[in-house]
Amino acid sequence: MYRTLIKLGLEEKNLSVHLVRKGSNIHEAYERKAMAEMQPGYVIVLDQGSRGGLPVIDDESAKCMIIDHHLSDDFPKHATVVSGCHCPPVPTTALMTYEICKEVHSDIAQECGYLCAIGTNGDLGNNLKWLPPFPDIKNTFKKHTKKLINDCVSLINDPRRTGTYDVITAWKALLGAKDPKEIMTDKRLAEARREINEEVEKQTHTPPKFSKDGKIAVLKIESEAQVHPVIATRWAGFLKSKALEIVMVANYGYLPGKVNFSCRIARCARGRDPPVNIIESLKAVANLDTADLVERLGENFASGHKEASGGIVNFAEFEELCELMKVGEKAEKSEQDASTKKVGKSPQKNTLNNYFMKT
Repeated sequence: MYRTLIKLGLEEKNLSVHLVRKGSNIHEAYERKAMAEMQPGYVIVLDQGSRGGLPVIDDESAKCMIIDHHLSDDFPKHATVVSGCHCPPVPTTALMTYEICKEVHSDIAQECGYLCAIGTNGDLGNNLKWLPPFPDIKNTFKKHTKKLINDCVSLINDPRRTGTYDVITAWKALLGAKDPKEIMTDKRLAEARREINEEVEKQTHTPPKFSKDGKIAVLKIESEAQVHPVIATRWAGFLKSKALEIVMVANYGYLPGKVNFSCRIARCARGRDPPVNIIESLKAVANLDTADLVERLGENFASGHKEASGGIVNFAEFEELCELMKVGEKAEKSEQDASTKKVGKSPQKNTLNNYFMKT
């Protein structure tokens, strides 16, 4: 989007980029204020707006467009919305942005195809087949191998996962590079990768506990880094049982006073009929409460995708969720027949090159 606007003649001095704080989103009052202080005439929100609420900024003259793929039927007021969340296979934000931009400038298809591939593989995984109705980007993969694209995905993701939430480094690397090979030479990105690899290896040994019905495996960690999605994906590919559906990793150290948690569908549960829906499952657990837990969990609970969801909640509310799931309670004998494989060590020692996901 940035490169397209420049090619269309917008001067860089008139183009501002706002990156939200660690653990935040565009709906927070301080984020809305920061954006409004730039006095924009137009606001373009990418991958952030899938929630109902106030206008993105308090300026009726500003026009806002939201491009997002997260599951939602509600969006900020007065915004023009581009969403494919109800159109499977769901297109990623990167893919929708690319499709829009290549129609308004002839250079974009050739120059930005690799950015589309990085963004889409980053969301949907490195095994994406790029079959119709997804666009044909064979020319992109002729120029840049899929391995190179997937390596870039990991490298670009790592800075925002660090405890310092160094997202600006990833943004500068993307903006300054002319091709994926140049991204791979960025020293700060490499430093972030080493930092995250070490933290994942440290935290991934945490053994899981299971809900009484065996459907949800819960791992609790404490890290300032955003490694909970990575660890959830790793364990989701390892744990197996007839009952297991969801792997949840809860991070008690990412934000003060909060539990940031990520959920992934266990590999053994993929393809089940009916399909596992993480968002519905989380909401079903919360609805077991007969008081006001659902209200206290707030808007940052059970967000994202059916297949990859999570949330940000207070310590107390998360512990209530665990109580409702009866985490750690012994299952009845009939439930134990489908035994779940548990280990106290990390299931594997692969580097982050093999794991791509969003929180």
